[in-house]
Amino acid sequence: MKKEKSLVEKKLTSFKRRIGIFAELWDFLRVRKKWWLGPPLVILLLLGLLIVFAESSAVAPFIYTLF
Repeated sequence: MKKEKSLVEKKLTSFKRRIGIFAELWDFLRVRKKWWLGPPLVILLLLGLLIVFAESSAVAPFIYTLF
């Protein structure tokens, strides 16, 4: 039982760390008024998702025609 709790605690810590990175990024954008960084970050995120989904799906031939 103690081993399971330790594993859960590790996963929760990892999750909090990831959320912390995004929270720090949001605070940086908000405090420093760097709103122009928002659109490039969104485009990079969308392209990354497109690449991940295009690797092993039936949609790949249609995505390749976009480029």
